[in-house]
Amino acid sequence: MSSSSAQTDRPVILVVDDTPENLVVLGECLMSDYQVRVANSGQRALELANTLPRPDLILLDIMMPGMDGYAVLGRLKADVHTSRIPVIFVTALGATEDEAYGLNQGAADYITKPVKPAIVKARVQTQLQLKQARDILYDKNAWLAHEVERRVEQYHKLQDVVLRALACLAEVRDNETGNHILRTQAYVRELATEMATLPRYAEVLTPDVIDAYAKAAPLHDIGKVGIPDNILLKPGKLTPEEWVVMMTHAQIGADAIVRAIQLEPDQDALSFLHDAIDIARHHHEKWDGSGYPDRLKGDEIPLSARLMALADVFDALISKRTYKDAFSLERAEAILLEGRGQHFDPDVVDAYLRRRDAFARIAARFAEKPPEGEAGVLP
Repeated sequence: MSSSSAQTDRPVILVVDDTPENLVVLGECLMSDYQVRVANSGQRALELANTLPRPDLILLDIMMPGMDGYAVLGRLKADVHTSRIPVIFVTALGATEDEAYGLNQGAADYITKPVKPAIVKARVQTQLQLKQARDILYDKNAWLAHEVERRVEQYHKLQDVVLRALACLAEVRDNETGNHILRTQAYVRELATEMATLPRYAEVLTPDVIDAYAKAAPLHDIGKVGIPDNILLKPGKLTPEEWVVMMTHAQIGADAIVRAIQLEPDQDALSFLHDAIDIARHHHEKWDGSGYPDRLKGDEIPLSARLMALADVFDALISKRTYKDAFSLERAEAILLEGRGQHFDPDVVDAYLRRRDAFARIAARFAEKPPEGEAGVLP
């Protein structure tokens, strides 16, 4: 190994003292084993502490003109880049209370003047070994935190995929596609995010709650798996008797999610499914109390279900079905406005109006591709 590379590998020690003689003594004591930098003022010490490579250790005099050692230490600890550098006070202040005060301020050790080279070397070596151990632990903790974050994100993505897969079972039977799930999920998130700006909903619609609503939204029609094909896939108008059966999908979906939750002992891990129960059961309730299955009215309807109600109807309006063509965005909006205060929560309709451009972008992004040879309907 060359002498220059060996020099680079050695720890960096910053010695701070306003007396040149003290800098010479400490420098000569340490330079055979370490890279030594010197500063004759507090301000210069801070500059060198932020010069790469940063010091591995700082020997800091307390009694200096202008900025004393305590002030320098405070600045070092307040800077994220230098806060973890150990500092040893080197000072003529030898009283016990002085030493205690310095340690309480965050110093790693305390050496009194006149210094003894053997003591300085031993204290420096001890603090460097401790710093190395702390750095290893810090790096491992940082890696562990990153790994936990990565695993949690991976778990949430897997959870979302599984939920969408389950929801697609119902959508496929209803001649719809997974894009309906993506669109309505995005609509719910837009509505919730907009309503969170209102004082009435700010404390309720936290980022975590909004995420839970969006995560639960794909399960809104999961109960359709329990509806007979002759009713679910009927191209024409349903009879009153068939409508009674069709409306049971809300209850079927909610009951299925309840049973799934009961099989899992860790209820906290599935807290978002409680929102899915509300959405599945109540997204066909109406603001005026004329909906189903429980004829809830106004704020009796869970907020998640009120958001889902508008998202679901909006998407049904702009989508082509066997019994109708796709409506334009303008016509769909007119129907939503007509239902404000009757079918829909007025606040939710108003939130849609403020986010109509976002709705249009979502509709375009996840638009259905028309069959080959058939013209699509532009929103």
